[in-house]
Amino acid sequence: MSRTPQVVVGLVAGSHVVNHAYLLLFAPAFPLLGEEFGASLAALGLTVGVVNAVVTAGQLPLGYVSDSYSHTAVLVGSLAVGTVGAALAALSTSYLALLAAAAVMGAGVAGHHPAHYPLISAAAPDAYRSRAYSVHGFAGAIGLAVPFAAVPAATTLGYGWRAAFGAVAALGAVYTVATVVVVRRIPGEIAHAGALAADEEELVDAPSTLGATARSLADRLREYVATLAGAPMILLLTALWFVNSVAVWGIRTYAATLLAAGYGLAEGTASLVASAMLVVGAVVLLGGGYLGDRVGPVPVLYAGYGSLVVLAGALASALLPVLAAVGAVLLLAATVDLSRPARATLTDFASARGDIGKNFALMTIGISIGGAVAPPAFGFVIVVASVEAAFLCIAATAALALGLSVAVARTPG
Repeated sequence: MSRTPQVVVGLVAGSHVVNHAYLLLFAPAFPLLGEEFGASLAALGLTVGVVNAVVTAGQLPLGYVSDSYSHTAVLVGSLAVGTVGAALAALSTSYLALLAAAAVMGAGVAGHHPAHYPLISAAAPDAYRSRAYSVHGFAGAIGLAVPFAAVPAATTLGYGWRAAFGAVAALGAVYTVATVVVVRRIPGEIAHAGALAADEEELVDAPSTLGATARSLADRLREYVATLAGAPMILLLTALWFVNSVAVWGIRTYAATLLAAGYGLAEGTASLVASAMLVVGAVVLLGGGYLGDRVGPVPVLYAGYGSLVVLAGALASALLPVLAAVGAVLLLAATVDLSRPARATLTDFASARGDIGKNFALMTIGISIGGAVAPPAFGFVIVVASVEAAFLCIAATAALALGLSVAVARTPG
């Protein structure tokens, strides 16, 4: 049996680690950066905002490039540009230089989903597809933790934040070079799966219009956006990824606040429980891939969102014993992570082969918007009402996700 699927899944999983490390590179160094550049917390938050804004803006254009030309070229380009951005961040001598580095990093990170998902889709057998997506998601969770390990380690050893950023950039550089070598072994029918599918569609649907391949990027994107009106499954899945992201960011941002303000747990202990929650979620994500392949993706959606409705609602009641509340919080992220491979598999199955990069780019836009909306929205609810009210809203969000899952199950692919 060919080892190509394992090679492809391993390659994109490693790329996920690197790209997610770039995504949160600045966050653990905020106090050090503020001291060095005299920047406020809000100004430093803007650096992460710039990364995410550029990532969002680049999704559909890079999805088009991935689908129309080469998934592996976008994979390598994403790693290379992101690595340059991380190196520029390590060398920054001013706050404005840091912002410029953030923009370059964002331009690199923007390409990883439009390349990763089509490569997994083209390489992974149907019987192992959810597991392939779960490995990819688990690797992304590791990547988010990398800066939070690198910065404290570098400062503890007396090297400072620049060394931490440089180490992450060096990791990216080594992995980029390794990727350039490995992609040569990936067959063309996988590396260019989207382009080959698009070529077949053009030959079947419009054999006399070979000049259509010269249409501009803007024209192709407008055409893709127009086709979405006739793709109810993709629109429903985009809504589901957005609503899921709102719930996820509400949980990640305010789980510790709930335990401290709502259940009287010490703030340090509450933060430790919230960190452990993310670890539990990452492990459960792997189990979600196995379940998705065994029972199908839709039942996994039902189980994940149904559990979140129950747990978030119970926590919002403020009636649980403290130990029960800690246990419930440990499982909160797991309820959402359980369904992540299922959502990816459903998006894959609902996509035409020539649109997978663009469709997953669209899902990523939903994730980004959810991440932008949720923290301030739930924070507002906490200010005007209570943290318990915010978690009641999270339970309602999970119920909406459950309803969207039912709609997805009833919609023809």
